[in-house]
Amino acid sequence: MYSWDLDLLCQTQPPVARANSTLVICPLRIYIHAVTRDNAPAPLTPAVLHILLALSTSPCHGYGIMQQVKADAGGKVSMGPGTLYGSLRRMIDAGLIRESEKRIDPELDDDRRIYYEITSLGQNALAAELQRYREVVAVAGRKRPSPKTLIHGS
Repeated sequence: MYSWDLDLLCQTQPPVARANSTLVICPLRIYIHAVTRDNAPAPLTPAVLHILLALSTSPCHGYGIMQQVKADAGGKVSMGPGTLYGSLRRMIDAGLIRESEKRIDPELDDDRRIYYEITSLGQNALAAELQRYREVVAVAGRKRPSPKTLIHGS
């Protein structure tokens, strides 16, 4: 469905074959560049998914992203600074987000804050992930697992 230009994603090493996928080896980028045979991106980590969702509507600074993630998840997900800033750096390196020059209100904002915005590659990765979730929900709806299965995983 979505195809990624592997040359754009990683120009340092060729793909390495695995059982049912191709894994593109890039320093600091390995977590996001696994692709299936049909070139669909591998699932995003939960932290990356939440950050992309938080940035999907407008640029935001780190603390704002943490607050948005918490709000989006109804308080069920709380992202600490270590997870957030480590993920942000890897996501910048992978081209999913970038630092933004935009400020919500430059007169009220602290100049030290770094704002982040989603890139087109990040939008594509988010769209692919959301489609993957829709497909899983559709399968679950067709199978209609019992409540016991959903609770206990058996």
